[in-house]
Amino acid sequence: MSFSRRPFLILVCLVAQLICSRSAIAQDELTAENVLKAIERGRRYLISQQLPNGSWQVEGTGPYNTGTSSLILLSLMEAGLTPDDPAIDRGLQWLRKQDPSLTYEVALMIMALTKAKEGARDNLLIFNLSQKLERGQMKTGKGVGGWGYSEGGAVRGGTPDRSNSQYAILGLRDAAYYGIPVDRKVWERVRAYWENGQQADGGWNYREDDGQSSYGSMTVAGVASLAIADTFLKDTEDAHPDGRPICCLPPEKNDALERGIRWLSRNFSVQTNPLSSSWWLYYMYGLERAGRLSGRRFFGTHDWYREGARALLVRQSKRDGSWRGQGGMETNPMLGTPLALLFLSKGLAPVLINKVKLGPRDPDDPEMVIGEIWNRHPKDVRNLVEHISSLPKWPKLLTWQTVDFDKAVANNNVQELLQAPILFITTDEDLSQLMQDEHVELLRDFLTNGGFMFLSRGCESAAFEDGLRKLVTRLYPDGTTQLMPLADTHPVYRSEYLLDPKSVPLFGVDVGCRTAIIYSPEDLGCLWDKRMVIEPPDRRQDIKTAIARALRIGVNVVAYVTGREPPNKLDEQQIVGKDEDRDTLRGILSIAKLRHTGDWDAAPNAVKKLLLTLEKSFGVVAGSSPYKIPAGNPELYRHTLLYMHGQRNFELSPDEIRNVRKYLENGGVLFADACCGAPKFDASFRELMGRMFPDIPLERIPVEHELFSQEIGHNLDSVTRRVPADDNPNQPLKPVERQGPPFLEGIKIDGRYAIIYSKYDISCALEKQTSLSCIGYTTDDAARIATNVVLYSVLQDVLPAGDE
Repeated sequence: MSFSRRPFLILVCLVAQLICSRSAIAQDELTAENVLKAIERGRRYLISQQLPNGSWQVEGTGPYNTGTSSLILLSLMEAGLTPDDPAIDRGLQWLRKQDPSLTYEVALMIMALTKAKEGARDNLLIFNLSQKLERGQMKTGKGVGGWGYSEGGAVRGGTPDRSNSQYAILGLRDAAYYGIPVDRKVWERVRAYWENGQQADGGWNYREDDGQSSYGSMTVAGVASLAIADTFLKDTEDAHPDGRPICCLPPEKNDALERGIRWLSRNFSVQTNPLSSSWWLYYMYGLERAGRLSGRRFFGTHDWYREGARALLVRQSKRDGSWRGQGGMETNPMLGTPLALLFLSKGLAPVLINKVKLGPRDPDDPEMVIGEIWNRHPKDVRNLVEHISSLPKWPKLLTWQTVDFDKAVANNNVQELLQAPILFITTDEDLSQLMQDEHVELLRDFLTNGGFMFLSRGCESAAFEDGLRKLVTRLYPDGTTQLMPLADTHPVYRSEYLLDPKSVPLFGVDVGCRTAIIYSPEDLGCLWDKRMVIEPPDRRQDIKTAIARALRIGVNVVAYVTGREPPNKLDEQQIVGKDEDRDTLRGILSIAKLRHTGDWDAAPNAVKKLLLTLEKSFGVVAGSSPYKIPAGNPELYRHTLLYMHGQRNFELSPDEIRNVRKYLENGGVLFADACCGAPKFDASFRELMGRMFPDIPLERIPVEHELFSQEIGHNLDSVTRRVPADDNPNQPLKPVERQGPPFLEGIKIDGRYAIIYSKYDISCALEKQTSLSCIGYTTDDAARIATNVVLYSVLQDVLPAGDE
């Protein structure tokens, strides 16, 4: 008798209806897709309000037309438009004809022009505008270091205010990053202005002598301004007389910044401007800057971006896509909308690296680690990420965060670690002693779900390296992997720059498809910390060279991990759970992973991820993990699909070959792929097929076959796969992406494909374990291809062994 799978399809359809009903609810969830739709609606609204001359004008704000147009242009470009878009082109042409004198307008005009990045066309104009701001900074009297409303001093009340000051700082920051020199004394006065003006509660008010209490919009301004000033005020005494970099001094503290952050944690809100009745959207844009520039994901227990984005999506106009603020000029949607867009678009910047906060806590302040042993170099990761953002081929706005490891462990939430693809850990302490078993368990989950650890030995401490080796043993107590020197041919040495393995020692831990942990015995963070936007004129050349080298090592590691495509910030990935979590569901769909003599479990969680995808997309309910059985098992027929993969050479015995062939001839399906396009596995698989079916060739499956159609599952007319453009080992890796139908091969038995094989990677992509050198499909397309293969296999009828 035959075991039909068609009743199973009826079950799939019924559950799919349930899933569809759930999708209507899911539309209101906070996802990157929903945020991007909101951004698009806001963009359309602003473009619809542009005047024929390219400007935007708001009734009642005549003196600020240049500032209004600059703000809107900035928000549209941050939201994805470019100078090639007609609305931006018209706006920039109008803007270049203006000659502003008010602080807000000058600063916003700089911000818009530097965002446009039109090169020499605007260099002189940006320089002249930045000079206006430098001249406008108060240098004597009350409010030294701040700005008022106009160049040369304030015109309202005679004293600089925090609002004008923060925008002047933003304009000068963008000018400096654009390459315009800004006097160091400007930043020294900025820091003094905000430190001296801080209230006793840690917040800031509008003006030094206005008698007001601290409130939200001015406090986020203070936090962001101090973080910016820090960027430009690194001590230039950074080398010993013999040229060695000075490292491992006590970390520079910014007490005013930390007090401001604590104020925000106590008074956090995204529903209103804290302790104020107006200027909500103005505050929200400031909140984005405070969070992003200080590297905070949380203020207290509040995830500022997720909570803020939810609030903005709820308040967006259903009619025209605009936003209106609370009080002041932002009640006009032409001012409220760009502020909302700036929060949503800039706050959505991918988080590239989480820097791990770890160590014994100060009993008087649980937020502080004693001795700040995790943060000897406070600007290390920030400087590396800013440097990467400036490179070609990378996203132009990337960010970083601090993750409190103890809090993540207390919450037992691996998603807190997975928001960034990389965890960076550095200290001069014994790393293993700093971690309890709960830390190790969470790290293991992080690595299992595609995370990556990048470690650098602080102060070149022997204790750190010894502790790291112990930690690896605790992570993988079965001894299957250990910390080893990376081979000279490892792709990390070619992922962006061509690095010399002899002079750049790196160690790694291989887990499945990839190197999941990379360790540098050098104190890279010390040198990253010394990077400055504008090099000090008296800096020694050997220090410049050392900094550049350390940055290149960091860039290569990040490129190896991300392929220059960091994951989305909002969409939480599916987590592979424990095998026992859902065993009661086992048996509705069963996939058996075949054991062979090679690395048969190279991507141990690929099938688990596939099963989760099937449930989410089609309502296919299955067990949490595949069966793992020898190829000679006499009950192969009980399984919906056989699956095999690997990277190395392998074999099956003659008896195993006969058993698998019997399964296939009786209606079964074998699905296989070469992890990362591994040539050794590919050669072994082709040899196996020649022995199993000597009279039937392995040939490409025609692109018009139903396997690639929506009748089975997904329409696979076009998928993306990464292939090397140049395999020269003496050149940096240059992978290219190609679009087209999948390249699958198969063997037909009785008119159906019993074997489906991909020489391009699918397994590692399912695990999100691919690197820049991995030849294969993207994660989303790998899931679509594998889903179709599984659903195609469901259509087959399998006979028990011996039943003819």
